[in-house]
Amino acid sequence: MARETISETSLTHELIERRVRVAARDVVFVKGICEASEGLCAMFAEAGGDLRLAAPASRARELDELVRDLRFELDAVID
Repeated sequence: MARETISETSLTHELIERRVRVAARDVVFVKGICEASEGLCAMFAEAGGDLRLAAPASRARELDELVRDLRFELDAVID
């Protein structure tokens, strides 16, 4: 029984990641969107506009919608 609980817990805490490239001038804007999205994702800037967005697996659909919006609005490149 305890073993099942551990499995269920680890699945709910699994993270997914999306890599996105935006213009360096848009990094602060994307950070603001991430912070205003009710804990949707964390953003990590690697260099310039190279970003990693990490979210719980349970919110993958919402994260993918955000990435699509960034692609449309900011001409973001999705890796």
